[in-house]
Amino acid sequence: MKMELIQPFINAADAVLSQGLNSPMEIGNFTMDKEAYRRKGVAAMVELSGDIEGRVIFDVMPKTAAKIASQLAGTELPETDTLVREAVCELANQVIGNAVATLNDQGFHFRVHPPRLHTSEHGPQITADTEALVLCFETASGSVFINIALRYGSSAKVSATGVSA
Repeated sequence: MKMELIQPFINAADAVLSQGLNSPMEIGNFTMDKEAYRRKGVAAMVELSGDIEGRVIFDVMPKTAAKIASQLAGTELPETDTLVREAVCELANQVIGNAVATLNDQGFHFRVHPPRLHTSEHGPQITADTEALVLCFETASGSVFINIALRYGSSAKVSATGVSA
């Protein structure tokens, strides 16, 4: 996986989470994964197609999701509240939207599909030509995981430097 595809997501997560939660955050563990993603809590998945293809899963532990949603809503919410799931989808939308804007500025053209709740135990299978990077962001409210599985799409024209032409 190319770092030029990943870095915009890291930067966007840092900006959106630290601003939205009014607290500093840091990147914890990160791993490369070739297996199907195992959901940890409340998860939203966004698919991309075009010059860049794949999906990004934004996954938040249930208690952390409730804390984040409560902070954003300005009132205490239980883990089971619908607003908690909607808040995770909205945060995923903001992070991925910011990353997409950066990638668009670099000349990539693709379609971002709306976020949808990822409710199954296991995520979509990773194809042979795609690896997933799993990042853990540590916030004052708890851990937030982002699973990024992207590759250059068949419509991308990639030069020798690895940049879309």
